[in-house]
Amino acid sequence: MPDPRQNHRLSVAPMMDWTDRHCRYFHRMMTRRAMLYTEMVTAPAIVHGPKPRLLDYSVAEHPVALQLGGSDPAELAAATRIAAPWGYDEVNLNCGCPSDRVQSGCFGAVLMKTPDLVADCLRAMQGETDAPVTVKCRIGVDDDDPEEVLPRFIETVARAGVSHIIIHARKAWLQGLSPKENREIPPLDHALVLRMKQRFPELTICLNGGVTTLAQARALLAQGLDGVMIGRAAYHDPAATLIGADALWDEDHAPDPVQVVLDMLPYVEAHLAQGGRLHQISRHMLGLFHGRPGARGWRQVLSSDASREGAGKDTLLHALARVTEAAA
Repeated sequence: MPDPRQNHRLSVAPMMDWTDRHCRYFHRMMTRRAMLYTEMVTAPAIVHGPKPRLLDYSVAEHPVALQLGGSDPAELAAATRIAAPWGYDEVNLNCGCPSDRVQSGCFGAVLMKTPDLVADCLRAMQGETDAPVTVKCRIGVDDDDPEEVLPRFIETVARAGVSHIIIHARKAWLQGLSPKENREIPPLDHALVLRMKQRFPELTICLNGGVTTLAQARALLAQGLDGVMIGRAAYHDPAATLIGADALWDEDHAPDPVQVVLDMLPYVEAHLAQGGRLHQISRHMLGLFHGRPGARGWRQVLSSDASREGAGKDTLLHALARVTEAAA
């Protein structure tokens, strides 16, 4: 039987306002194996909001995980139960987001202060799905000593039956730093996450934070981690981080970025036929040719034309022509 830890050798982080279903489909055109995550969806939104709009996705996105935000076990259980028919490959609880709106809702990184509550939430979620339930956390918050707080947090969620933990290797400062600053200012501590894998060898431990290249991912995997999660680099320079990623599973799948655009055309046409707009998809594709001839022209065409009424496949092909002409 394949080792389930292999599924997470590389994953793309959940990123608010970025990793929506269109972004995930686009990323899937570059890698067949990397695990993809939804944006964080709050449990109350799923319980009370428009379920299909929040939960629908393309079957092509598999393997794909749903990330939930919340701190009420009953509400998280209800959201997990509602989402179960959608068939996500994993349900992840957010214990790492430092934004003001999650603090006010008492979830996200602030939950690291109450690991027993996190354990209750996880048990409740596990009772409503056959999919693995996982946790994404920080190494600590505010003045915590990560050497003490993180292993205690891991031990608590492991006792709740969770065997897969994704650790963002930075503290979250809930006071004084913006969410953007929280992704950049607190120092990275990859060594601590590696020590957690050594301390808890039976658990699946994945690292997030500061990884920007496939070479870094390979090096971290070689040191014993079960997986590496890439965030902003996968969004801003997807070709460099996702094309060729399947080699981490010894699979030879590395499409040319031009072919990726062509592969997106049927999806774009289907979206437009359902009343969608091109820019809802193309905004995620702006970085596809980052650092390559024609990249500026590609971005200019999409930035100026994709949001116009009637923009469609021809707009995408016009932008692509700026790349192929520059490379000729």
